Amino acid sequence: MYEDIRDRARQAAEQLVAAAKLKKGDLCVVGCSSSEIVGENIGKGSVFEVGQAVFDGIYGVLKQNGIYLGCQCCEHLNRAVVVEGEYAAAHGLEEVNAVPQPKAGGSWATAGYRAFEKPTVVEKVRADAGIDIGDTLIGMHLKEVAVPVRLAVRQIGQANVVCARTRPKFIGGCRAVYDEEKM
Repeated sequence: MYEDIRDRARQAAEQLVAAAKLKKGDLCVVGCSSSEIVGENIGKGSVFEVGQAVFDGIYGVLKQNGIYLGCQCCEHLNRAVVVEGEYAAAHGLEEVNAVPQPKAGGSWATAGYRAFEKPTVVEKVRADAGIDIGDTLIGMHLKEVAVPVRLAVRQIGQANVVCARTRPKFIGGCRAVYDEEKM
């Protein structure tokens, strides 16, 4: 079961990186409910090994491409995000004091906190793309103009998978000319 979860998470990350045209230095925020993956209601059946399997699938893909990962915590930590300290410092993000646990922050965020070189918990980020596994509501951590991305991976376990990329705002009205590469 864990191998299948890891493989599907890896496939989702690979597909999102390609579809969203993510580049080195970008941030991808991921919210993940291990409870939903195993068929329980969100927040009711946290399984650390499931969160770890998802982390193992996604993190390698992003790291290989030079993309930072933000691990969204559950609502018990107000959906704070675990990022690498290097990313937080480079973007002037204010650190908050919380250490995610499987039942307070979530198995997914706990896996990220344990794996990152210098884990830093921040209240919010403005990510370039994101993966929502199990209806965790990552939208608050995306840049303002989010665009749905349809992947072949629609579920991991019993959890829905919904992805988004972001793009710059269009301004200028009907006479404006836009850069096709940023659409």
